Order: sequence, then C-alpha cells, then structure tokens
Amino acid sequence: MTWLGNFYRSAIGKKAVMAVTGVILFGWIFLHMVGNLKVYFGPEHFNEYALFLKTMLTPAVPESGMLWLSRIILLVAVVFHIHSAYALTMMNRHARPVDYRNRDYAKASYASRTMRWGGIIILLFVIYHLLHFTIGVRVAPHDFIRTDPYHNFVAGFRIWWVAAFYIIANLALGLHLYHGVWSMFSSLGVTHKRFENWRRLFATAFAVIITVGNVLFPLSVLLGFVR
Repeated sequence: MTWLGNFYRSAIGKKAVMAVTGVILFGWIFLHMVGNLKVYFGPEHFNEYALFLKTMLTPAVPESGMLWLSRIILLVAVVFHIHSAYALTMMNRHARPVDYRNRDYAKASYASRTMRWGGIIILLFVIYHLLHFTIGVRVAPHDFIRTDPYHNFVAGFRIWWVAAFYIIANLALGLHLYHGVWSMFSSLGVTHKRFENWRRLFATAFAVIITVGNVLFPLSVLLGFVR
C-alpha cells in the first residue's frame, strides 16, 4: 500500500481528509447561498445566473462541462467526508469497546453531539434538493420548467412542507457547520490558544450567515416578498 493509503488509514489522515473536504464543501455552500441571492433581483437576474453556471468557460469546454465537473468534485468530497467521519467513529468505538456508564456532556456542545444526525438530515436534503431543483423529478406537486429556474424556485417554496423541510435542514446545517468549521481548524493544526476566540467567532459567524441566508429564501416566498 502506498504512503497515501497508509496515511488515510491513520486517524490523523482521516481528520486531515475531513478538514480538506470540509473546506471544499463549506466553500460550495457559501457560494451556493451567495448565488441564490440573485433571486431577490427578479427572474431575469436569477435565470441569467443559472445560465452562467451552465456556460462557464464555453466554448473552451462543452456546455455544462464545468458544472458537472464541480458536481463530481463535490460528490467525491462528500463520499470521503462521510467515509472518514464513519471510520473515525468506528476507530473511537474500537478503542473503547465498553461505553461510558454515565456520559458527561458538560464539555461537549450540542452541535458536536448532533453531528451524525445532522449529517444524515443534510444528506437527505441534498438528495431532495437535486431531485427537485436540478433533475426535475416531481417530488413536489408543481410543474418543473427546465428553462425557468426562478419559476421552480418560487413554485417549490410556495408548498409549506417543502419550505418547512428546507428550513429544518438548514437549521441542522447551521449546527453542522459550526462544529465542522471549529473542528476543521483543529485538524489543520490551528490550535494555539491565542486563536481560540477567533476560531469560535469565525465558526459562529459563518454558521449564522449561511443559516439565516438560506432560511430567508423559503420565508421570502411564503411571505410574498419573492413571487
């Protein structure tokens, strides 16, 4: 086995993979939210943004080529992120086969204790989101218009249970981001005490900005600000 394989088999290697894939996923989440802000400027701006995603670097690359490349990179990052998280959990269990009789959560944040379930909720949400807004499978009772992403956005969030699921998933995402960003710095070796307040502030601000920004999308549609 190569040194890279041996490195990944170690706990340090898995934590490093989680950190690197976390950077990729966190970056995509931020850019995705920023891009969706175009919805507040109306259908023309939002649909132009959607078209831009499909025509990036054309004609040097085929239409939607960069979009599919980014999807493949994200898929690989998600697979390694989930696998490394699962493998680390198994390694911790094998290291202590007998569970704690009385768990002490005093030093563990709520976010860290719900990372596993939050990750599952987010994964289900991503699958639904792709089926609903990208592929066009009728997972919600409205017409999907492939050439009108703005229509799909608004029509989808007009359904209360779709909006509710989106909001719940993003609240879980916020907790996941807070603990994930905090842990990412530790995995990358940024653990000095003088950086502790900065790490906590950055993790909190990032999680709050993403959560508020995403939750406002369905609320804006339900309240009639986006129609």
